Amino acid sequence: MSPRHEKLQVTPPATAFPLASSTTEEAPDGAVIAETPELPKVGARYIWLMVLAQFGVFVAFITPLAISLAIRVEQLAPGREEYLGYITGAGAFAVMLTNPFFGVFSDRTRTRIGRRRPWMLGGMLLGVVSLFVMALAPNVFVLGAGWILAQLGWGQTLANLQISTADRLPESQRGKVAGLIGFATQIAPVFGVVMAGGFSGQSLLLFLVPGVVGVVLVTLFVTLVHEDDSRSLTFAEKLHVGALLRKYLYNPRQYPDYSWNWLGRFLFYFGLTLNTTFTAFFFASKLELEVSEVAGIIGTLGAIGILATTMGAIGGGFLSDRLKRRRAFVFAAGVVFAVGAVVMAIAPDLPVLITGSLLTSVGIGAFSAVDQALLLDVLPERDTDAGRFMGITSFATSIPQAVAPLIAPLFLAIGAVGDQKNYTLLYAVAAVITLLGGLVVMRIKSVR
Repeated sequence: MSPRHEKLQVTPPATAFPLASSTTEEAPDGAVIAETPELPKVGARYIWLMVLAQFGVFVAFITPLAISLAIRVEQLAPGREEYLGYITGAGAFAVMLTNPFFGVFSDRTRTRIGRRRPWMLGGMLLGVVSLFVMALAPNVFVLGAGWILAQLGWGQTLANLQISTADRLPESQRGKVAGLIGFATQIAPVFGVVMAGGFSGQSLLLFLVPGVVGVVLVTLFVTLVHEDDSRSLTFAEKLHVGALLRKYLYNPRQYPDYSWNWLGRFLFYFGLTLNTTFTAFFFASKLELEVSEVAGIIGTLGAIGILATTMGAIGGGFLSDRLKRRRAFVFAAGVVFAVGAVVMAIAPDLPVLITGSLLTSVGIGAFSAVDQALLLDVLPERDTDAGRFMGITSFATSIPQAVAPLIAPLFLAIGAVGDQKNYTLLYAVAAVITLLGGLVVMRIKSVR
């Protein structure tokens, strides 16, 4: 990776937030590599409007993924369920390619209303357009184009909300806020699916009603949360194509703690994807049922799993702030998930299978909340390149989601007899990989 870095020089406006203190991190050779100011605490209004805004984006954005797209695919191409995979894969690929670019552009945006809010508004407007495109699509090609627009639109709104937390949250509040957001984003898809269920026969309302929730809640955040004027930003180097492409790369040795966090997240989500991709087939194999017969079990378990995930997210987030510890909670989350995956792999009956699944849900909740707080703790160049590094972080989840399902069949085939699949091995491998994700995070030195 390239060690070169573009330096951005920021001239804070008169209304900039006061900084109580700052800490400087040094590389092994003694060179100064990052300066992390101690930010003032944010108020309850910022926290709750942030939680509500991300809840709204998930209602507008994840509802199509959870149910609306499947309904439209069935309407436009009956019996061709594979089209849903093509559509969602294309959207994920588009986001993976563009996120760091948009993050850099967000960092360099100079407007009266700040750097992040224009991207939230623009993304929301594009997201609304995408809902109309998907609702009125005459064929699956247009439906897929609409989903790509949704990923780019709502995805940028969500990304800049998350970057805002990097800009504004002090270390003492990151775990709590991440836990609350984790809770909100867990219940948002359920809320959206229940809402959309009443409009399954009306394509336009199926997409637009959840979209209205997103528009209202994001608009509340944008209008009620102040962001400093960014027109005074100055840049030492012009952004040309070569410089923009280099923004995809950085020197891991210069930011070792960020790199360990990236790798830990990558490993955890790789194991998580191995664990969840074939859930229906795994349950059917374990319980010796048809796939269609386990849908009710999985649905019920999913509802209970939300409570377990919420317990992990809020409990882990709040405790990590209170005890001023991140690494131990991330490691514990990896252990809990790994234990749950092993229990599922060897489960002799449904009660044990449910126990294992709930353990994995607790692990997912705790990891997602505390690791997000840990990311904000170790994020490099926060004042100048927060969007860029948050974009690079997105690769740690998008790559596993794309690659793990392609590798999983290799494990399923090992030792398999006839039509049987080796799900026990797959879940055991998932357990090992997520445990490694927790162990890797323990290599971080600048955060306890």
